[in-house]
Amino acid sequence: MADWSVAPAFEDGSVAVADWPLCHVRLQDDARFPWLILIPRVLGAVELEDLSLADRQLLMEETVRAGALVRALGEIAGRPVEKLNVAAIGNVTAQLHVHVVGRRRDDGLWPDPVWGRGLAAPYGEELKMTLAAARSR
Repeated sequence: MADWSVAPAFEDGSVAVADWPLCHVRLQDDARFPWLILIPRVLGAVELEDLSLADRQLLMEETVRAGALVRALGEIAGRPVEKLNVAAIGNVTAQLHVHVVGRRRDDGLWPDPVWGRGLAAPYGEELKMTLAAARSR
């Protein structure tokens, strides 16, 4: 992991919030959706098959943990999550990463996917501070 780094594409539009045992965790800076991105700190990982069995199992556990946090972020923002969307797409940024997105039937894009749709609505500074306080749950 010494040579591992976040792909530059993640720097725009998301904020680093935590480092868990396997994943670097980022908050997508888009208040329309509570949204975390998990990036396993495994050099050269592009596909799930690039992870060891133990790391794949840990990624699943961290994905579930992220889902609970996304639900908590939705509560903090006053928009409880009705459905979690989890995806490892990687068509734009090859570095292995998993999106955990909280959705609601009234979120404006429902039931369509969120990727590349509409303009992001950045979080305000006060809400960012509240979210930062909740990030370690």
